[in-house]
Amino acid sequence: MTESAAKSLTALDVESLLLPVLVQLVVIIAAARAFGALARRLGQPSVVGEILAGLLLGPSLFGALCPEAFATVFRPALPGVEQTLADAVLPKIFTVIAQFGLIFLLFLVGLEFEYQHVRAHGRAAVLISLAGIAVPFALGAGLAQLVHPLLEPHPTGGAVSLTGLTLFLGVALSITAIPVLGRIMLELNVTRTRLGAITITAAAVDDAIGWTLLASVAAAVRSNFDPLETLRMIGLTVAFVLFVALAVRPVLGAYFDRALRAGNGHLAPTPVAVLFVSLFACAICTNLIGIFAVFGAFALGAALADREQLREAAAARLRDVVNGFFVPVFFTYTGLRTDVRALADGGNALWAVCGAVVLAAVVGKLLGCGLAARASGFSWKEAGSIGAMMNARGLMALVAINMGYELGVVPRSLFCVLVLMALITTVLTTPLLLALRKGTELEGPIARSEFMGGAREPEATK
Repeated sequence: MTESAAKSLTALDVESLLLPVLVQLVVIIAAARAFGALARRLGQPSVVGEILAGLLLGPSLFGALCPEAFATVFRPALPGVEQTLADAVLPKIFTVIAQFGLIFLLFLVGLEFEYQHVRAHGRAAVLISLAGIAVPFALGAGLAQLVHPLLEPHPTGGAVSLTGLTLFLGVALSITAIPVLGRIMLELNVTRTRLGAITITAAAVDDAIGWTLLASVAAAVRSNFDPLETLRMIGLTVAFVLFVALAVRPVLGAYFDRALRAGNGHLAPTPVAVLFVSLFACAICTNLIGIFAVFGAFALGAALADREQLREAAAARLRDVVNGFFVPVFFTYTGLRTDVRALADGGNALWAVCGAVVLAAVVGKLLGCGLAARASGFSWKEAGSIGAMMNARGLMALVAINMGYELGVVPRSLFCVLVLMALITTVLTTPLLLALRKGTELEGPIARSEFMGGAREPEATK
């Protein structure tokens, strides 16, 4: 940034910056809620509608049909500021808002953790996670050999590296999106079931390994892979989790027990502030480690999950704001950065690539996780349910996809293919789960969920 550009941004009136932010928030939240309601009517969780709202509001539809209106809303001019700088500043503001939503969501997902099932089936969760990574990774790596000759050069990176593409495509297909999965599980009221606990545990292990693999792939592509750095990150992660479980949990648990007694089961402003400080501190720790801030939020929530009264009080304070504001911004604004028109420019070959990628993603999770669950003693329907839930990629996969684009191993056309893969696998999760629920422990909790028209119970049948 030049000195003149910095001065123009410093001199910008706060109200002039606030106005386009407010306009975008109105459009985003209204569209997210409308499409979320539409998705529910079509038998999908609202998260699918929110993702779709982002795609339709972005350059794929709104930007293509109404470019001037699109620019007015999402690329507005800021008085005295160069347009290129304005185009960079506003998305960063919304990215920060979106990340806050993700941090709060992962904390709520962690609070819903059920340790009783994990203690009994922790080995199964690890086996499911490993199989859910190995099989999709192998399929993605093999598919890369067929896809590579069809890809155009990267806009800035030039010819796509076959080695980099192989490693990255394998990782991209291996990731399970905890935020999306957690949101679907919350809406279907299955978070505190045995299958729900096993799946979210497997997904947590999956993500931890997946992000470590992604960091390793990035290092390999940039030709500076350092095994010691990877081991350092894993060691720090283990140390952080142990510190939260053994040191932070008892201190915060005792404090919130006293605070809830004093507030007759409700959290007063000071305990809420302590909760936020603790939550953000954990997010800072994992951010510094390099495994993303959201993992710290999940770890703290999971550490406090055995505090039933705290879980209910925190959910009462946070859930409506998170689901009504932060999370729609996260899902919708991320979709705004995707242009699906790139796929249409590639002809039939790219559509074939898209079909192959989606098929490999779905089969990899269903086969890998399903067979591992079956080998762990679950019935075929239970194993299929676990595989269906692990199949959700959502927009956490888009985070990885954007990294691949920045690394120069994912050109514009493949970027769009992987975005569609993330959306389609998420769309498939709920129908597959509903089809397999009969005769399993999920049937009762799903029937009582808000998604099916019932009243969600804080404690689902175990």
